[in-house]
Amino acid sequence: MSKPHHIFLIVADSLRKDSVYAQGSPGLPYSEANGTQFTQARSAACWTLPATSCLFTGMDVHEHGADTHTRQLKENIPTLAEKLKAKGYKTIQVTANQVTTEVFGLDKGFDEIHKVWQFVVPRFNKIVRWGLSMTKPRVRKLFFSKDVVHAKLLSDIQAANCWGQTTHRDAFDRARTLLAEADKTNQPCFVFINLMETHFPYHIDDIFKFKSEGLLDKFREGWSLFNVINMSFLHSDTERIKPKFREIIRQRQATAWTLIREDLDNFMREQHEDKNNLVVFCSDHGDNFGELNWYYHFANVNEAGNRVPLFWLENGEKKSGVHSEPISSKFIHQSILKKVDEDQPTTLFENNHLNFPILQSYWYKHHSGTMEKYKYNQFLFSEGNTRYLMRNKVWLTAPITEEVYNNEPQYEPLDGNTNPIEELKMDSEKKKLLETKVANFIDFSDKMKY
Repeated sequence: MSKPHHIFLIVADSLRKDSVYAQGSPGLPYSEANGTQFTQARSAACWTLPATSCLFTGMDVHEHGADTHTRQLKENIPTLAEKLKAKGYKTIQVTANQVTTEVFGLDKGFDEIHKVWQFVVPRFNKIVRWGLSMTKPRVRKLFFSKDVVHAKLLSDIQAANCWGQTTHRDAFDRARTLLAEADKTNQPCFVFINLMETHFPYHIDDIFKFKSEGLLDKFREGWSLFNVINMSFLHSDTERIKPKFREIIRQRQATAWTLIREDLDNFMREQHEDKNNLVVFCSDHGDNFGELNWYYHFANVNEAGNRVPLFWLENGEKKSGVHSEPISSKFIHQSILKKVDEDQPTTLFENNHLNFPILQSYWYKHHSGTMEKYKYNQFLFSEGNTRYLMRNKVWLTAPITEEVYNNEPQYEPLDGNTNPIEELKMDSEKKKLLETKVANFIDFSDKMKY
């Protein structure tokens, strides 16, 4: 089969698998009928910077170096965009998330970056947009500092142009325009698109609105959302989000998915049907809100944050399929490169000791206020129906949960703190690889500057 003409990597930010499959079907009729669904795909990280870096590099977090403390992709790590650019592709990023841009080094290799907040038509007045931006602790800190005119602050305020409204159609339209220009000269393109509707605060309509009825409940929902984005639970044991509103917030993401899925499926059909284009859709990570008493997607490890939707629409081919083996989404990187004739040791489609899921997370320094009980780094792998988690060098375990993640079981310490890698009967090459990765993860964690 020939190389893909255009290559698309579309990411719905923070979208967890159970939001997509809440009704049994993901609601992507064309993509389901003409592509491969990976039903056991797992992210390699738990928030946008490290997770997108994994997609862009095919590496684990301790290898590419982008986490909650470094806040930057290593400069010497080649990215998917750089490699595809070397193969003759024009590289384009259309994003609704600042994290995927030059702020954290994820602009590497892209010829063009189109930020939706710079071209979308705002539907709120300036006062509302300013108020939305000020709910973010990062913006408040900059606003009341000497950096009030710093470009990053201005960018954050600009981003509020679209933070309270849907922009996925704007992103798709911008991509269509850019592709039409490229097609005039038969220029192949790699297009990365980040969609933020499924990211907190989870859009349930084209313009932000509350899910609750009644003025008092809307206020309480707003207060709960404010506490989520400010990660209040990291520095206080006070219960600021009541159970009723935890469930409402959880439901918001599933509703956000129903808001974008038809437009997403239509765009994927347009770019794939009767064309020699490769189209990949996934999320960078899930959102583990509400699981294991955690109320944001930084720094935690559970099935809701780990399990992700993943669809692969082969160029020049219409074929429905299901891949049900556990796989890490970071191998999207290797799989795309294999399509452009770059030799790779493994891909999404192979079952071997190399491409099993590993997840890493690093504790989040919340303005120096993070409570001691949340200061831990984590390394997770699974074997059979069990997850094995090393938290601050202590091994824990929990069963794998399927589809519905409510009441996910807590991790329990292994008896005698035994090392499961030594005890488990597994492929010798996989065991050796795991031992190496754990050792390197510990070394990376120990050298981290907090």
